Amino acid sequence: MIKVKLKSIIAESFYDAHRDIKKKLHTHYWFKGGRGSTKSSFISIEIVLGIMRDAQEEIYSNGLVIRRVKETLRESVYDQIKWAIYMLGVEDEWDMPESKLRITYKPTGQAILFRGADKVKKLKSTKVSKGWIKYIWYEEADEFENYDKIRNVNQSLMRGGPEFEVFYSFNPPESQRNWTNMEVLEERKDKFVHHSTYLTVPKEWLGEQFVIEAEHLKKVNKTKYDHDYLGAVTGTGGEVFRNVTVRNITDDEIKVFDHVKNGLDFGYAADPLAYIKCHYDKTRKRLYIFDEIVKVQLGNSKAVKLIKEKNKLNMRVTADSAEPRTISEFRKLGLNIIGAIKGPDSVEHGIKFLSEEIEEIIIDPIRCPNAKREFLGYELEKDKDGNFKGEYPDKNNHTIDATRYALERDILRFNEEKKYNDKVYKKGKGVVKKTTTDPYGRKGGTVF
Repeated sequence: MIKVKLKSIIAESFYDAHRDIKKKLHTHYWFKGGRGSTKSSFISIEIVLGIMRDAQEEIYSNGLVIRRVKETLRESVYDQIKWAIYMLGVEDEWDMPESKLRITYKPTGQAILFRGADKVKKLKSTKVSKGWIKYIWYEEADEFENYDKIRNVNQSLMRGGPEFEVFYSFNPPESQRNWTNMEVLEERKDKFVHHSTYLTVPKEWLGEQFVIEAEHLKKVNKTKYDHDYLGAVTGTGGEVFRNVTVRNITDDEIKVFDHVKNGLDFGYAADPLAYIKCHYDKTRKRLYIFDEIVKVQLGNSKAVKLIKEKNKLNMRVTADSAEPRTISEFRKLGLNIIGAIKGPDSVEHGIKFLSEEIEEIIIDPIRCPNAKREFLGYELEKDKDGNFKGEYPDKNNHTIDATRYALERDILRFNEEKKYNDKVYKKGKGVVKKTTTDPYGRKGGTVF
């Protein structure tokens, strides 16, 4: 029997999450936040509560807590679950042996198991003697290489029961392209994402010194404070597109788009074909990316068919000119397509235009999930000394290339205007090079 009021052990910022879990509204619960946000404490309480609540309804559920490596289990999540049991005042109802990574609910035999993902086969074959594993918790989820690793484990564990609750907890890494930061942006109906910080936690829970340390860091290094204590994705400094806004673009907005552009990057082998449809508002310097096709191993006729479905008026598509034969085949299949005019440094000019001259790139996450992922995750790489390389990386950029092609004429026009303006400026300011006809490098004309 629970002997405490939940409000006395759950921070206020988690009340909505608690109600959501109790009502079984979602399956996948992602909890991110900074230090001291009590997200791990909350999850441990929910797992213990859930198992005891199920027992009252004669539901034999079990829990499994997972970390990247086994050796970190006992002094982290094992003790965290024990803490939850003691805070709920039900320690007499649970068997918590120090010799095993297993905690058992005495009245029914339901168990909470602890496993490391460093032995994947053993983890995936985890079994319980009664019921099924309903509660799964990935603590420090960002320590896993990618979500595919976790998905693979889930596919083995999420069997044999009518419902599941999977918890993921982590402090967001600095880099936006880290898989955890990208994953929480992916929308699906059975996903719940929650962010918390220490600011909503009673100070007496954290201790005076914790707050002192946080406030000191805030004064001396605000960026570090934002990352460590507020759980903000502060970046590594190598992010290329810092002008991206992710939001739904409505049908009403799309109806009035009058500068629609189409770009196409051909796929090769395992690389996908990427088609982008966007609207460029030159006056406000905004780019709206509102439709895409990203597929691998797509035949030419199928590709043209899919593009025509998106591009019903068969407006001009600017494509990668490295494949003139493919462009010719697409044209024979009825697509209004031309090759891009690739000049010297066209990649650099295109990316600089998108990242510096456009004030806001608005990407619809539902219509264009791949564009969202690539633009947000595009970062400069580092050399062996930890310094950023001078060139833009040529990977995970298929929709970015397609967008460059789509806006090629605007980019070329901008660069020509810039060259002219720079030339006039230098001439008018008297900074032209000295020549034999004008050894003093005097101002040319009266443009200023």
